[in-house]
Amino acid sequence: MSDGDLSQTFERLKRAAECLPGVVEGTSYGTPALKVGKKMLARVKDADTVAIPCPLDEKEMLLSAADDIYFETDHYKGWPTVLIRMAAVSDEELRHRIERCWLAQAPKALVKAR
Repeated sequence: MSDGDLSQTFERLKRAAECLPGVVEGTSYGTPALKVGKKMLARVKDADTVAIPCPLDEKEMLLSAADDIYFETDHYKGWPTVLIRMAAVSDEELRHRIERCWLAQAPKALVKAR
């Protein structure tokens, strides 16, 4: 995996979040990430995979409804994070996932102002 592959994945992630206020670029576990405040919205796990915080009940629903897009590894079992196959997810679905995460993670004043 090259830095170019990671940057392409991160560019797609940034495009999906561009309409959300307060989103900043950063890193998480040494890979590119998007955050709102100090909370993670999404991080590039590898060139093919993005990790996004997600409530456990919603995660279970996504895993059973669209296992071609959403998955988890043993490391993420029991944790409120879902993995996304970037080659399988549409831009619209990616935007929707990031927006749902933003609504949960953003400061209340920022959400209200939107």
